[in-house]
Amino acid sequence: MTSDLPAYREWAENPTSEPVAYSVIIPAYNEAIRILPTVVAIAVHISSLGKSWELIVADDGSTDNTVELLDGLNLANLHVLRAKTNGGKGSAVRRGVLAARGEVILFADADQSTSIEHFGDLLVEIDRGNDVAIGSRSVEGATVANKSLVRKVLSSGLNLMVRFGFGVPFADTQCGFKMFTRDAAEQLFRHQLINEFSFDLEILYLAKKFELKVAEVPVEWIDAPGSTVDPTKVAIGFVRDMAQIKWFDVRGRYSTINHPPSEDESIADPAPETPQAWP
Repeated sequence: MTSDLPAYREWAENPTSEPVAYSVIIPAYNEAIRILPTVVAIAVHISSLGKSWELIVADDGSTDNTVELLDGLNLANLHVLRAKTNGGKGSAVRRGVLAARGEVILFADADQSTSIEHFGDLLVEIDRGNDVAIGSRSVEGATVANKSLVRKVLSSGLNLMVRFGFGVPFADTQCGFKMFTRDAAEQLFRHQLINEFSFDLEILYLAKKFELKVAEVPVEWIDAPGSTVDPTKVAIGFVRDMAQIKWFDVRGRYSTINHPPSEDESIADPAPETPQAWP
């Protein structure tokens, strides 16, 4: 690794003129309290890897000052995608991924429940020839801290449904830390239809359908304070979306591209989404 501070300053002050190696996407909705430390932590760590990279925050119509705080940083390789309305986490991640220029693309949650230091662990699996590498809280070697009893019970039940009732062979589909090759990201997110939290499940369902190679990587996960997500509401929506995904597949919705390239698909001018509130 290169020295952290000079590498960070170079990234912060000078737009990259090289092909982008890594893109990191952060979906954000009313994240004013924690977005700045998250951006700094990610920027310092990824800059130290010695590769050209970009950070994209896909704001999802925040009503607080998330965007203003990001603009105030004036970082040369930070791009903020603005949505006029709230479209849902799945739509925010999709906008970020499809605007990304990197050969390897990671999306990570704004709360840093999974530390950016796991970037290298997932990258190892991509370098081994996998198309997708996903952080997992449910495989050997993973650690979980501060997870409430309600979350534990709901997660266990949903994981069983996904693996044995839905046919997606992964222990944890919902960890917000996933990495893709550029080709895999294009294929998956251009077919994606779910705009809410279950988009992770849909992406992995599509990865299995398209016969992509997926590696599940153990991570350390800490339930960050301040989350406004209602786990019971998310679980109900998750079960509903499982049926929706199957129905989309039966109807052939995944046989055609659902999000073709467009002029609006850029880091300068993202397309707004149909409103879908985050739980």
